Amino acid sequence: MNSVELSAGVIEYEDRGGPGATLVFLHGLLMDETLWSAVADDLAPAHRCVIPVLPLGAHRQGMNPQADLSPHGIANLVGEFLDALDLRDVTLVGNDTGGALVQLLMADGALERVSGVVLVSCDAFDNFPPGLTGRTLFLTGKLSPGLFGLFMQQMRLKPVRRLPIAFGWLTKRGDAVVKRWMRPIWRWREIRRDTVRVLRSAAADRNLLTAAAEKLARFDRPALVVWAAQDRVMPPEHGRRLADLLPDARLVEIEDSYTLVPLDQPARLAAEIRRFLGEREA
Repeated sequence: MNSVELSAGVIEYEDRGGPGATLVFLHGLLMDETLWSAVADDLAPAHRCVIPVLPLGAHRQGMNPQADLSPHGIANLVGEFLDALDLRDVTLVGNDTGGALVQLLMADGALERVSGVVLVSCDAFDNFPPGLTGRTLFLTGKLSPGLFGLFMQQMRLKPVRRLPIAFGWLTKRGDAVVKRWMRPIWRWREIRRDTVRVLRSAAADRNLLTAAAEKLARFDRPALVVWAAQDRVMPPEHGRRLADLLPDARLVEIEDSYTLVPLDQPARLAAEIRRFLGEREA
């Protein structure tokens, strides 16, 4: 892992791949760079794949106490990350909360380094917090960091992780990866502190993505919307609405997957991203 110091603190990131277009992948709440490992393995021989570990609960470096960990603050941190690494002509790819961050950047027009976006089964419109999982997480954010840590100890048990209020409706096949994501919360007080701050800040503005959606029609660069056809957390209708709303967008629906398509169908997702990049080059 590489690292870069930004205004909020030290951000770890993975950076590998070939000479082609640069892809920057964003993960969701309680996730890290391993969400994208299989997709990056597929794409990296030809394309540069950069995956930052955002301060969303599975990070390993605590943030500065004064860091803005609201959704807008973390979206701004993504922009700062692109500047710090001087990444240009970037395709920004987001799944779950990562897709919400991409939408916030699109709505703010803060994408001078970005030439295209890929939104993969993500929070959108009024689905914030998304589903049973999101609503449960937002409720746990009301706890103190210590009590939050005690509550999350339950996630050591696979039957608990597979509940609909946990990760059961987010991934069909990725439980081993999900368990890894829980370790920083189990181990480090500063990560529990950061995560509670993230959840409380997000819960303070439930209309965040509805407001962002009103500005998405201004985004004039190519977009690919990839949705899990049987998604039980992010309504498939929202994928269709996003594709209709964006001026230059194409929709792909993927079978046999829940929200975390990079875990459930990585080869299919990588193929669609490769096709999207090829269309733009052509």
